[in-house]
Amino acid sequence: MEQSKKLTLERIANNIRINIIEGVYSAGCGHPGGSLSIADIMAYLYFEEMNIDPKNPKMEERDRFVLSKGHTAPALYATLAERGLIPMEDIKTLRKTSSYLQGHPDMKGTPGVDMTTGSLGLGFSASCGMALSGKLDNKSYRVYTVLGDGESEEGQVWEAAMFAAHYKLDNLVAILDWNGLQIDGPITEVMNPTPHNEKFRAFGWHVISIDAHDFDAIESALAEAREVKGKPTVIIAKSTKGKGVSYMENACEWHGQAPKEDLYKVAIADLQKIAEALN
Repeated sequence: MEQSKKLTLERIANNIRINIIEGVYSAGCGHPGGSLSIADIMAYLYFEEMNIDPKNPKMEERDRFVLSKGHTAPALYATLAERGLIPMEDIKTLRKTSSYLQGHPDMKGTPGVDMTTGSLGLGFSASCGMALSGKLDNKSYRVYTVLGDGESEEGQVWEAAMFAAHYKLDNLVAILDWNGLQIDGPITEVMNPTPHNEKFRAFGWHVISIDAHDFDAIESALAEAREVKGKPTVIIAKSTKGKGVSYMENACEWHGQAPKEDLYKVAIADLQKIAEALN
């Protein structure tokens, strides 16, 4: 990847992280840790990979995106704002009673949201249905879905994995955000779902493992996925929960709470320091 493109993507991802913090702080609640961990993936998908049109979010031939781990909606909203699908100033209305930006994505109320999600596992299943529909209708669009590693403890995830392989959904790419932590602690201690690579491979998927914060690796993995025929692809993306905010990194207590004013200022200062280094 050219250095100029990588720098642009790094800036976009950092802006997404800043607006994740802005939204969660303004709401006084939310899920910052897992939102921060997927910012790089979201930046690449929406600014490089997916065929979308901010001026026509319901474009029929658009690629579809499903945030299966719907509690990390702050990352999706921040990405949609950065891409021009929703007004940037609306980020601070997150979870307010009158806002269309609620704690989980709502396809009926939010431009650019292709599937309402919340209950873990359901979004992954919906993405399989979207991909099968595209196959049956001979459509060219691709379907991308982001799952949480804690979410992979759900039995429905593996039913969907079996479904996708059975119907040879090579227009489907699942990205597993493997940050190793969920609300109750390390995933391997709560209900160990690993090894993900061996399990998905056994279910008939093409498996790629990457560093979730390496844009070269993200680009290479998605390019490889496009060449795979006859089976779906899962990208197991090893990430850092709370990426970019010093006290949130690798801390499960920041799975589902908002920072108070003092820690909000620390978080913004951390991310502004990164922004300065990227300029």
